[in-house]
Amino acid sequence: MSLFNGPTTGDGGEGGPITTTTTTTRTIKQSWMGVVIGVVTIVLTGCVTKSKAKADAREAFIAGQQQAMAMARMQQSQGPTVTVVGQVRNGIIPWTQELTLARAIVNAGYFGTSDPHQIVIVHNGQATTIDSKQLLNGEDVPVQAGDVIQIRQ
Repeated sequence: MSLFNGPTTGDGGEGGPITTTTTTTRTIKQSWMGVVIGVVTIVLTGCVTKSKAKADAREAFIAGQQQAMAMARMQQSQGPTVTVVGQVRNGIIPWTQELTLARAIVNAGYFGTSDPHQIVIVHNGQATTIDSKQLLNGEDVPVQAGDVIQIRQ
């Protein structure tokens, strides 16, 4: 008898030919088919290993980074911009020489439910606070390329 509980032929000693019967070969094939079917079932039912989940997350992160870099390159190629932070639909708007604070807020698509409480313009690292009431009374301020406008509720 062999290790597979099937009859064998040959002397079984070292170097001697040992062959298994068709029954043993069939049993081994059936066992492997069971393993293959189990793996296919796991894959098809959506089970994911931790390493696969990490790999998928890493791929999604890299794709997002590539998309962000592409957007940044596209914006840089369009010329100077002004960044508006707050309740706006478009945080980056193109800068022109005629751009003022009021126009920048309108172009950014401000959607706050009330008038801004405070507006801060950061130019070359220097922050200047603008009273929103003055802006609403028509006292507009020019903005420069690269400025960051923070609208606070």
